[in-house]
Amino acid sequence: MKNAYEQLTAHFQQIGDLQHVGSIVSWDEAAMMPAGGGQARGAAMATLSTVIHQLTTDERIGDWLDHCSNLDLDDWQKANLREIRRTYENNTCLPEDLVRAQSLSASASEQTWREARANNDWHTMQPLLTEVVRLAREEAQVRSEASGLGLYDSLLDTYEPDMRSARIDKLFSGLKTFLPEFVGEVIERQSGVKLLPLGDHFPIDQQRELGISAMQALGFDFSHGRLDVSHHPFCGGVQEDVRITTRYSTDNFVESLMSVIHETGHAMYEQGRPTGWSGQPVSEARSSGVHESQSLLMEMQAARSQEFLSHLAPLARRAFGIADDDPAWSGTNLFHHCTRVERGLIRVDADETTYPLHVILRYEIEKALIEGSAEVNDLPDMWNEKMMAYL
Repeated sequence: MKNAYEQLTAHFQQIGDLQHVGSIVSWDEAAMMPAGGGQARGAAMATLSTVIHQLTTDERIGDWLDHCSNLDLDDWQKANLREIRRTYENNTCLPEDLVRAQSLSASASEQTWREARANNDWHTMQPLLTEVVRLAREEAQVRSEASGLGLYDSLLDTYEPDMRSARIDKLFSGLKTFLPEFVGEVIERQSGVKLLPLGDHFPIDQQRELGISAMQALGFDFSHGRLDVSHHPFCGGVQEDVRITTRYSTDNFVESLMSVIHETGHAMYEQGRPTGWSGQPVSEARSSGVHESQSLLMEMQAARSQEFLSHLAPLARRAFGIADDDPAWSGTNLFHHCTRVERGLIRVDADETTYPLHVILRYEIEKALIEGSAEVNDLPDMWNEKMMAYL
C-alpha cells in the first residue's frame, strides 16, 4: 500500500499529465488552429482547466499532507511536498465557476485580439478586456481574503512568490526617474557611430534558417522542441517538448532574430529543469522573474555581445547569401546595429536600455486596473500618457 507521500506524487502526476496536454493545446491554439476552431477550443480548454482545478483541490490532498509529517523524506521530497502544499493552498480558495469563467474569457479575448491588433480596433477589444479585468479583480479579492495580502500582491504572489509591490515600486521609482534622460544621452552618444545599412528585404525562409542557427549556437535541443510562427512570440509546451514561436517582418531581420533568441532563453530554462521530477510541482518553474531573467540574459547580454555577433556574422551572411567581404555584415557592424538604442512603441523589439520602461509602464497600468484606481475605459489615455512620459 502506498504511503501518503506516494499517494500525493501519483495524484500530482495525473495533474502534470493534464497540464502537459493543456500546454500543447495552448500552443496549437496560438500557432496552428484555424480561426473557425476558436469557440470550440475555448470551451474545451475551459473544461480542462476545470478538471485540473478539481484535482488540485481534492480534499484528499489535505489528508495526505497531514499524514506526511512523520515520514522520513529526503530534501527533494521535502521541497516537492512544500510545493504541493503551496499549489493546494493557492487553488482551494478559488471557486470552480471562476476558474472556468477566466479560461473562457481569456481564450475569447486572445483570439479576438489577433484580428483587432491588425486592425487597430480598440472598440472590439474593450468589452472583452473589461471582462478579463473584472474576473481578475474577483480572483484578487478572493485571494486577498484568503492570504491577508493586498489585492495586487495576492496575484503577484502566484507569479513571484514572496515578492511584494512595495519593493517593486521602490525599484521602479528610481529607474523611471533615471532612464528617460539616460536614454536620451545614449542616443546622442551613439549618433556619432556610423551604421552601414544591411538592406531592406530579408525573406522569411532565410530568417528562419538564421534563427535556427542561433538557437543551435545557444544550445537549444531540437530533439525536444521546435520553432514556429504566431502573432506574438512566446515559449510554451513542456520540458520534453518545448514549443517556441516568433513573427517575421521582411524588412527587419534583427527583430525576429532577437525574439527567437529571447524565447530560446525561456526554452533552455525549460529544457534544463530536473528530468527525474517531471510532472511534480518541485520541477516546475517557481518564479516568473527568474524565467524572464534567462530569456533577457540571452537576448540582451549574450546575443548582443561583440563575441556572439562575430560568431553569428558568417551564419547571417550564409543565410542571406551575402559575400564574406561585405563590411556591412561584419561582426562589428552587426554589433552596432544590435546595440543601437531607440525609443519605440513595441516592447518585444525594444533594446536593453528602453526595455525596462516598457515593463514599468505595463506594471503601473496593471496594478491600477487590479486595485480599481483605473478602468479599462481609461487605458488608451493612460497608455499614451505613459508612453510619452517614459519613451
